[in-house]
Amino acid sequence: MTPTFEKLQKVLKKLPGLGYRSAERIALYLTVENPKILPQLLESLQESLDKIHRCSICGNLCEDEKCDICTHPKRNHAQICVVEQVPDLIAIERSAAYGGSYHVLHGKISPIHEVGPDDLNFASLKGRLESGKVEEIILALSNEIEGEATCHYIQDTIIGDLPIEVSRIGFGLPSGGGIVYADAVTLKSALEGRREYN
Repeated sequence: MTPTFEKLQKVLKKLPGLGYRSAERIALYLTVENPKILPQLLESLQESLDKIHRCSICGNLCEDEKCDICTHPKRNHAQICVVEQVPDLIAIERSAAYGGSYHVLHGKISPIHEVGPDDLNFASLKGRLESGKVEEIILALSNEIEGEATCHYIQDTIIGDLPIEVSRIGFGLPSGGGIVYADAVTLKSALEGRREYN
């Protein structure tokens, strides 16, 4: 292989879910099998880099200052579903079981991976809760140790003594499983079967 090809393969391998073989296949596809797609890919990547950013309110992806969910007049903005990542939000939206707003943390507290509270989207969540307009927080975080630790941090540090109802989804989700891997029916059951969290 050429040094340039190896460099491309190494860059592709940095993408989540791609190992050595997958990166090699994609690099071959882009450079040898279907190089016509490269200009479109480059244009799309540059456009995404220029236009897509985090919503200033919830952390979702958007092209304006605020995302479509945060500006939608028919959403219940007194209810916030807290998720780890944007794919979790997308999975819940796909289930059509929820009509409130969201807050994307962009991760979870994980000392082993050196992710602390300051690395996550907690500051804007605290501001939203202190506005007095939020009545319920739904914790839709993964059902494992790091997800639980993040839930406890939100309960104890972010919410504290604020008069906000806190619930936690979990019904129908396997232990250790993530939101993004659940089907629509399971997510609907999990949201409808949420319980008080304390």
